Amino acid sequence: MRKIEELGRPAILTLDPYVPGKPIEEVEREFGITGVIKMASNENPLGPSPAVIEALKAAAPRVFNYPDSNCYYLKREMASFYSLSEDHFIFGNGADEIIKMIGEAFLNPGDEVIHAWPTFSEYIFASKLMGAKPCSVPVGENFKHDLKKIAERVGSNTKLIFICNPNNPTGTIISRQEMQEFFEKIPSDIVVVVDEAYYEYVTDPQCSSAVELVDKNRVIVLRTFSKIYGLAGLRIGCGIASPDLISLINRVREPFNVNLMAQEAAVAALKDQAHVSQSKELVIDGKVYLYGEFERLGLGYIPSETNFIFVDIKRDSKEVFTALLKEGVIVRTGDIFDRPNYIRVTVGTPEQNKRFIICLEKVHGRIGDNGVTSERRKTLEVRCALCGKKEIITDVHKDFERLEKNPKTTYFCEMCLSRVQYEAVEYNKPKKPI
Repeated sequence: MRKIEELGRPAILTLDPYVPGKPIEEVEREFGITGVIKMASNENPLGPSPAVIEALKAAAPRVFNYPDSNCYYLKREMASFYSLSEDHFIFGNGADEIIKMIGEAFLNPGDEVIHAWPTFSEYIFASKLMGAKPCSVPVGENFKHDLKKIAERVGSNTKLIFICNPNNPTGTIISRQEMQEFFEKIPSDIVVVVDEAYYEYVTDPQCSSAVELVDKNRVIVLRTFSKIYGLAGLRIGCGIASPDLISLINRVREPFNVNLMAQEAAVAALKDQAHVSQSKELVIDGKVYLYGEFERLGLGYIPSETNFIFVDIKRDSKEVFTALLKEGVIVRTGDIFDRPNYIRVTVGTPEQNKRFIICLEKVHGRIGDNGVTSERRKTLEVRCALCGKKEIITDVHKDFERLEKNPKTTYFCEMCLSRVQYEAVEYNKPKKPI
């Protein structure tokens, strides 16, 4: 009698199942706490547009019907938004499903798939699933895609190239000129997939979308409604390519793969670009704050064109991750990207960002360079001049020495400082925030 493993395709035995970020409910159950914040999966902390909520309410009575398998209304809105014909689009149960469909449509056993590393692991999953060989090209010293080495890696068996722009987890981008020069080096019979899941967050004018290339090259552009549009729980992503490429991918698409609620929500979300702009501004402001705090704490980081930051915490990321969980903060460890001393943190609301920094500073001081609890940090008890709350700060705080020498120095906790910054609170006497 054959073993269970022998019944499965050999290719699936090479797969490493995707491990998502911990959900809030799981952490609250595990540690018996409430008020957990999730800064791990790059979701929009503002949530979806109010227009989306209304659209979902209106659509709810119709969930007994099968959804439109063609996504007619969504396809029409996307075509108008991108100034392309409707046959340039395909939709999936998240961009993940489209990545899988691309693998099913184009890959045979023995084909090679090139991708950068570190990057989104689903490219590797889709390759191995079809018996293809994933080929990793390390990012450069600046954590950017090394397009020259990727082009040099192309061989006779290369079928697909995945480019994540901006890249996850590094947040780095490829400029328009770099992308154009790259396509000039790639043989025309290779399909290049450009994953632009975080493109809406980009502020660098040198970066442009590969959508402008879909009718000139064999390129498939991926977009998602999970990030800036705030629809991660509904699972809907989009592929944009020439009609002939879309036709091939459509052959492996399951019927009714995008549910009714997701379609209605996506249409409403796309129409509310004011919410998109608000979400982008929140992230821009949040990155300014977090960059400043990382610099204050002496932690290196990679400047990001996304809604997350890859931070060198100079500690074992799993130790810091576990310690932060106990404080009610969820982040992503860097070991899954072969960067064990990094964490990836999603930019949250001002209150979430401040709480994350307070907790990071707290646990970072407790965890030594060898990844175990350390007592080497000096601590000081201080009291907020506004709310009277007592806090413990460590000697990594930028004003620890001044506070230690003069206990009467005015101190504001982070939440009260937030009120000063975001509600323009005026005090009778000038006070210097710490």
